[in-house]
Amino acid sequence: MDLADLKKQLFAEARTHRSFSDKEIDDSTLREIYELAKFGPTANNYCPMRLTFIKSPEAKQKLINAANDFNRPNIISSPVTIIIAYDIHYYQYIPLLAPHRDASKIEALTEMERDKFARELSWLQAGYVLIAARLLGLDCGPMNGFNNTIADEAFYSGTGWRSNMLINLGYGDYENIRPRASRIDFSNACQII
Repeated sequence: MDLADLKKQLFAEARTHRSFSDKEIDDSTLREIYELAKFGPTANNYCPMRLTFIKSPEAKQKLINAANDFNRPNIISSPVTIIIAYDIHYYQYIPLLAPHRDASKIEALTEMERDKFARELSWLQAGYVLIAARLLGLDCGPMNGFNNTIADEAFYSGTGWRSNMLINLGYGDYENIRPRASRIDFSNACQII
């Protein structure tokens, strides 16, 4: 694949999907998504993002119970939904990920401070997950529109993990996709100073 085709696959022709074919995604592809996305840069290499790949009918039902009514069909349609989560105890991995940093200083922060920092970084890392999934030929449907408290109780009770957003994965149904919405042009969205 040349660079022009890659740009199309990752950005120019990639779309947000709300419905998918019933073609399954094998676990090795899910592992590869993480193995690619984990290399994206984060502040101090702290890497607070955690992923939960929802595949089983039982887990899907728990997630559907946490979703807003208008997002339930998207989850039902996708063979896999990723919960992009973050770990407020990310400081435990600082000796491995950033040995030059003092993990005790991060641990001493309030839970609210660690939560905010980890949540913001997990949004950045979610972008890497989207790019990795698209690179592997999958279509994506990122979304909010779910009750984080219900999701956290269902999947992360007793842990430091917190849900942040969802990404539906699969092979998109292009027959039911909406026309691409406009984007803001460079002159209205950017400055070169």
